[in-house]
Amino acid sequence: MNTLERVLEQALQLPDEQQEILVQILQNRHRESRRTEIAIAAQQSLADFRAGKLPRQSAASVITDLRQSLCEPDA
Repeated sequence: MNTLERVLEQALQLPDEQQEILVQILQNRHRESRRTEIAIAAQQSLADFRAGKLPRQSAASVITDLRQSLCEPDA
């Protein structure tokens, strides 16, 4: 039995209230981890921009690119 299966088996042995608390804790930690990843990526993007590694674009151009990317199917 792999580790995830063991963890799930143990979690299911908890009372319902504790299972709900566990789910909330995992969700909160996942959100915080994702926020940290996004913040690091944003800092790197700003550093790249300030170093001249990214071209300047008008707001209209960026909005057009974003709209097009939303309409395109995942590659």
